[in-house]
Amino acid sequence: FIRRGKAIMSLSGSVCGGSGSSSGISGGGRTGLGRGENSAPFCDSNSNSDDGKSRVCSSFRTHLPAKTPKCDSSIWSVLKTCIGKDLSKITMPVQFNEPLSFLQRISEHMEYSELLNFETDDPVERIQKVAAFAVSALASNWQRCGKPFNPVFGETYELQRDGYRFVSEQVSHHPPISAWNAESDTFVFHGWIYPKLKLWGKSVEVHPKGNMRLFLKKYNESYQWQHIYCTVHNVVIGKLWIEHHGNMEIQCSESGLKLSLHFKPAGWFHNELHRFEGFITDAKKTKLRYVYGKWTQAMKSTDIESYDEHNATKKSPAVSPSPGRKMFQKLNSLSIGKSFSTSLDPSPSEPTDLSPENQDDSIPKADTELIDIPNSVTLWEVSARPEHAADYNHFTHFAMGLNQVLPDMKSLCPTDSRFRPDIRKLEEGDLDGAAEEKNKLEEKQRKLLKAKSDLKPQWFDKNGEDWSFNGKYWTEGSKSHVITLF
Repeated sequence: FIRRGKAIMSLSGSVCGGSGSSSGISGGGRTGLGRGENSAPFCDSNSNSDDGKSRVCSSFRTHLPAKTPKCDSSIWSVLKTCIGKDLSKITMPVQFNEPLSFLQRISEHMEYSELLNFETDDPVERIQKVAAFAVSALASNWQRCGKPFNPVFGETYELQRDGYRFVSEQVSHHPPISAWNAESDTFVFHGWIYPKLKLWGKSVEVHPKGNMRLFLKKYNESYQWQHIYCTVHNVVIGKLWIEHHGNMEIQCSESGLKLSLHFKPAGWFHNELHRFEGFITDAKKTKLRYVYGKWTQAMKSTDIESYDEHNATKKSPAVSPSPGRKMFQKLNSLSIGKSFSTSLDPSPSEPTDLSPENQDDSIPKADTELIDIPNSVTLWEVSARPEHAADYNHFTHFAMGLNQVLPDMKSLCPTDSRFRPDIRKLEEGDLDGAAEEKNKLEEKQRKLLKAKSDLKPQWFDKNGEDWSFNGKYWTEGSKSHVITLF
């Protein structure tokens, strides 16, 4: 989860509403909302062409209004009293944020939505396509170590691109839970997430609770999978870096097929960094396909015979040296003194000493080469990021436009994340203004929840442990009664 690393993800809730249109934005929330000079076409596919990809284009920007502000504060000063605690309830200083709400980060699941535009009668191919979509949602997380803003209860975010429409809502304050629904002519994708975060020593672990479901209309098939774990390393000293690890099981109840993917931890020598692998099996647990790749790069699959042959002929790995020395260096390197930075690019003033002692807290250098087993097919490849991404929170092309308000966005709900003045201020590089607006919003939230303890979500209904979209959001006139949040 985390598309440029939903690195330190935390949520909180607060609702506000108000009647009227999206033009009723208070404070500094309206600055910089236009298309601007740094824009480029982002296209919605909704018509046919010779290549089947004809698009009607809107202009989405390629830069943010301001570069990522430099941060010289130490995140350890905030986190040192939180070891072993749930960080989702901890308020972080605004300098550790990126200019997006967590609801906007969730929408980055849709960056590679075109993977779901397929036609095949083979159920094995279909579950492969669905798995590629599921894994692609992780790719944006790499290098993005700024924390998204906590949504307030009742906050929403809508997105209409590439022939689909997406809406999310903060449906619970404590615990902080976000729900979403995306639909097109071919699929319905919905889910919810409660990102539980804990600090352990030098890392923050994200154990998200919740699940995702995808329904393919043409094939009348439902797929389900859950979020995997994420760890943010070097929160005490050194440069932050992210890894996903754990198991992801994608199941189709109609076909009986299951794809079990194992995301490997980097290990002491980082030789498994970013890698994942698994098998598609049928109801009798017979292996049908081998799937492998790197969540930062690509996903491939091959037949079982080719996998077995490759496995039998590859050379045994050399015996790695004992990790003892490196282990003790890591355990003894909990000294405090280096400042925290949400950028992964070293500044000229930082030391370039590559001695083993300094490498312990550096970003691991992953092997960029992805093995290619014979007879493999590529299911997904990551899109290149903008050349200047490091100057703008390492945002992808997709993420650059998520907080932009274009003239054709007439029907945005007043509770949409785009209207948050604190996020807008941070996007413009105004740290002090963002902090002030954030404090105002949090205080307004506390007062609202105290005065109206019976507030309920507008667009999602609780169904057991799940949250179901009620469909009312897209009904004309349905947003006129919401209360003002920002």
